[in-house]
This record gives sequence, structure tokens and C-alpha cells, in this order.
Amino acid sequence: MTRPGFVLEVDERTPPLLVHRGEGFGVQRFPLGTRVVYPPDSLPALPDVRGSIRHAIMNPLGSEPLPELLRPGMRLTIAFDDISLPLPPMNPPDVRQLVLEEVLELAARRGVEDVELLVANSLHRRMTGKEIEAVVGERVFRSFWPESLRNFDAEDPGGLTYIGQTDKGEDVEISRRAAESDLLVYVNINLVAMDGGHKSVPVGLGSYRSLRHHHNVNTMLHSRSYMDPPSSALHGSAARMGRLLADHLRIFTIETTLNNETFPREFGFLNRREWEWSLRDQAGYLAAKKANDAAPGRIRREVFRRIRAPYGVTGVHAGETEAVHEQTLANVHRQQKVEVSGQSDIMVVGLPYICPYNVNSIMNPILVMCLGLGYFFNMYVGRPLVRPGGALILCHPVPWEFHTVHHPSYVDFFEEVLAETTDPSQIESKFEEQYATDPWYVHLYRNSHAYHGVHPFYMWYWGAHALDHLGDVIFVGGDRRAVRRMGFRAASTFADALEMARERVGSSPTITYLHSPPLALAEVR
Repeated sequence: MTRPGFVLEVDERTPPLLVHRGEGFGVQRFPLGTRVVYPPDSLPALPDVRGSIRHAIMNPLGSEPLPELLRPGMRLTIAFDDISLPLPPMNPPDVRQLVLEEVLELAARRGVEDVELLVANSLHRRMTGKEIEAVVGERVFRSFWPESLRNFDAEDPGGLTYIGQTDKGEDVEISRRAAESDLLVYVNINLVAMDGGHKSVPVGLGSYRSLRHHHNVNTMLHSRSYMDPPSSALHGSAARMGRLLADHLRIFTIETTLNNETFPREFGFLNRREWEWSLRDQAGYLAAKKANDAAPGRIRREVFRRIRAPYGVTGVHAGETEAVHEQTLANVHRQQKVEVSGQSDIMVVGLPYICPYNVNSIMNPILVMCLGLGYFFNMYVGRPLVRPGGALILCHPVPWEFHTVHHPSYVDFFEEVLAETTDPSQIESKFEEQYATDPWYVHLYRNSHAYHGVHPFYMWYWGAHALDHLGDVIFVGGDRRAVRRMGFRAASTFADALEMARERVGSSPTITYLHSPPLALAEVR
């Protein structure tokens, strides 16, 4: 029987709790009375994923079945989520591969010959051929790469089409290939409530000209939270763009959801609650921690890079975007939502080794900030887990380290921009355009595997809501120089961090520990 998520109150019988610390982990005793928010058990996986995909595309929501939309002589484009999802990457076959194979087989039977596949990487880095093959599978890769299977290029002036403006004056500019197709099929993985829906096409296939309308400080400040689309100005803007696109382009959306089976067997203890650890789990934890602590950083990173999650697919829905996404969100909520009563003075989060923007790469300090203040702070519906003016304690070493191929503009942002100011609004007004239009950054984005020059700005803006809400941010174990450069405080130990936070929030604070991953979405009442 699948148990829902629940909130545990720490007492004398509670064992030390597992805490992620980047490319490391350990156990930590929490003060008595600390609330611990645990995710629900993993939902059961669909017994026949291919059968579920076929059923979804033959019985879509708000649309004709996919075969009725396919015909000889048409132009078909299939776009799919990039390497930023899911986290960690899933055991093969990736569910996107299964969906693509079904759609392509159906298109071939219907006589469709003009078919192209696009990685919806937006302003993210281009995926390598090997990375794309891991998503689409060998058969699709061999058949289409590289002529008809490629990364989207948001800086190709000949590869973009301007659609128009929304009723709020937002420019909509997307891939020319997609815009001029008779049908665009979008294949999605919805790992969290922020993903999917109208956010897929206008963002994944959009240019900087479009993204600047919702990836900005004002929009982020009015997104409460990113995981609660009705309360998110980001999603409101993307929805307006998506509806405008729907008037110009036929879009058939296929969305999939996954359960919480995040770690493979050798790290299975990370999936389970501590007091339920078997002797095998305890031995696995001790062995893994000992080996991890003794390994050089390069080896630790490589071990974690190789992790593939044994996710189960919990749902497949297809058809009109909004009708599909309503069902998708319901699935995500069933897997992740936990009811929590009231806010706390202090919120504690252990940050894992991976985020959407360091897959096969390095978690640099800006990405650590975005993961903690942009993603985990916003894992709520209703109200944040921490009260206004409260403290956020994040556990991560925050190394001053960058992947110079993937994140060249991050290096300059960290060393030049943050050295002058950490205020998101000042950063936006003074520096964004320079980085967004810099010819060298554009060249690296288009011809290497670099994130767009503006991308570190978006990561900083992602934390704007948290920065506006919180009174203190403390990193446990963080490199003091790196933490100070970002305008935060560092503590050597968790006990020190609690003492520092008490100086700001009071001597007897309430504390909530968001126990993640696996992912939990707090519904704070």
C-alpha cells in the first residue's frame, strides 16, 4: 500500500536523519520538535508503458487521435525536453525514447516523410550526440542524427520565426521549423509541477527575445511559487504565449510523469525513511559514505554522474496542451504533495549533487544558489515552509569551481557582476543586456556546448522571490569566500548555523527540515 507524505516531529526516539551535502551525504541529529517533511511513497508504475503511450495518443484529451492529424506530404516536427530532465537521468529506455518510437512508427505508417526532431534546449547548452542518443535510443538516433535530429539554436537568425505579441505585449518568437510545421508534437517529462504545459513550447523552442518577458526579476518576484502555476507570473506569461501559439500552430502534447524511485539499489537507503532502514540499508549507508568521503572530488563526481534512476512511469497523457497538463499536474501532486500546517522560523534543506543545469558537469556556486533558493525554497503550494523574515539553512560545500566549457559566462558573472552587487534588480538593469548579446558568448552557445551568456542571470533571478522573503541564508560547510561573494553567510557545522539563525529569528525558533530528494511538495496551510 502506498503511504502519503507526512510530517514527523523529532523526539527522543528519532534516529539521526540523512542530509545531502552536494557530492556527499551524512546523518544529522535535529533539535527536538523539528518538523520533518517526508515525500509520499513511490506510486506504482504503469505495467505496460508502451501500451499506455498508444492508448494516450489514440484517445487524446481535447484533440483528434494522432493518426488523424498525420498525412502524406505534411511537415511534422517532434520536440522533446532536453538533458535538464529528469534528475537523475533515468534507466534506459528513457520514456521519451518510447514515446518517440511510437510517434515515428505511426507517422511512417501514415506516409509522413518530412520529419524532424528538435531538442527543446532553449538557452541551455547544446546536448552532445552521446547525450541525445541516451534520450532517444540507438534506433532513432541512427535514423535521424544529425540531419533531422538536432539541438534547437535560439541564436540562429534564419532559424527563428516571430509569431507576434500577446495581449500583454510579450513577444513570441520560436523555432522556424516548428512554426512552419503542419503539426508540432511535444514530448515532455514532468518531474515537478513547474514543468510542462504551456511552458514547454514557448520556452523550450523560444529565443531570448521571448524569454526576457518572463525570465526577469519582476516576474520572479510575482511567482508564488514556481511549483504552483496558478500563483506564478512565470506560468501566466508562458500560458499567454502558448495560447497565442495555439492560434498559429497545431500542437499535440504528450506528457509523462514519474514516481519517486530516485536512486538505484546500491544507493537504495537514500529512497527510504531512516527508521525503516534494514541492516542492509545501514551497511550500505556506512560503506557508501566511507568510500565517498575517502574519494577525491573527481572520483566522487564521476560516481554520482553515473547514477541512473529506476523511475517508474506513472502516467501518459496526450492531446490539447491545457487538457493534458491538468491531468499531468494531478499525477505530480499525487506523487509529491504533503500537507503541512503553518510556517516555521527556520527551514533546513540538504542540497543534492545535481540540478537541471549541471548534468555531466559541475555544480558551481550560482547553480547551488539557484537550487536552494530557486527550486527547493519554492517546493510549496500556498505559502513557503518558512515565514517572512525567517532563515534558510542549506547544506552544501559550495566549491568555487566552474565548468569552463559549459558555463563560461557564469565565471565572469561570479567574478565581475557579483563582485559589484548581488541585488537582482541592479544586476538586471546594469549587466543583463551586455551578457545576453555578447558575440563571444553567442558563439560559444551556438558552436560549443555552453549555456547562453544570459543564463547565469536567470539563475540569479530564480532566487529573487526567496531573497525578498527571507531574512537570512546560511550555508553549512560552504566555502566562505564563495558564500560571501553571493552575499550569504557560512557556518562550519549545523549547530553553528542554528545558533547564527537564532540571532535573527529568536532564541526558540520553530524548525522544518524538507527531507529531499526524493521530491516533496509542501502544501502549507
